[in-house]
Amino acid sequence: MIRENLKEVEKNICRACEKAGRDRSEVTLIAVSKTKPVEDIMEAYEAGIRDFGENKVQELSEKYEKLPKDIRWHMIGHLQRNKVKNVVGKAVLIHSVDSLELAREINRQAEKQNIRADILLEVNIANEETKFGVGYDNVSELAKSIIELPYVNVKGLMCIAPYVVDSEQNRKFFKKMLKLDVDIMSKLCNNIHGDVMSMGMTCDYGVAIEEGATMVRVGTGIFGERDYSI
Repeated sequence: MIRENLKEVEKNICRACEKAGRDRSEVTLIAVSKTKPVEDIMEAYEAGIRDFGENKVQELSEKYEKLPKDIRWHMIGHLQRNKVKNVVGKAVLIHSVDSLELAREINRQAEKQNIRADILLEVNIANEETKFGVGYDNVSELAKSIIELPYVNVKGLMCIAPYVVDSEQNRKFFKKMLKLDVDIMSKLCNNIHGDVMSMGMTCDYGVAIEEGATMVRVGTGIFGERDYSI
């Protein structure tokens, strides 16, 4: 099932890239493997997937130890400062940085390991009370502060758009993200080290790609529905 689902997701990504006049190589598929067993991840791995996303630090750490070392782990869930030490050095990219305090802790832990940690700034693009992320109007100011940290690389932006049945409903949010990205890059391009746009999930990744996403995070579309009671 996972292999077949991946084929369908790949078709959708290619279709969205073609519609937007983009090259397929511009978009990275992150398979969101939270709550999923090692066997499922290995099935996706054997189908060619190397980028996997986890929401919880403990789960990422456990899977990091058990699974092939060429997997690129992405921390996509809310990150508490007291757990940063367990992520830095394991995750290739931390998608969910939404405060200077969190960035400073990532910087401290990266300095201890003498590495540079790649991060994205998480934007609460729809201003939802139930979601984390910095407000749209505060992103530039936060970016200006974080780029001064010597062991942190700001690679771009991330958002979690509202869950929708009709993906077109989220197009306006992805457009806002692209505008924000362009604005920040034009002001801070000498200090920002990349132009990553992590946006779009199972319900809307096609539209996200059409609006400029460079990373899409697909879980249910690959692994099926999750059983959170386990």
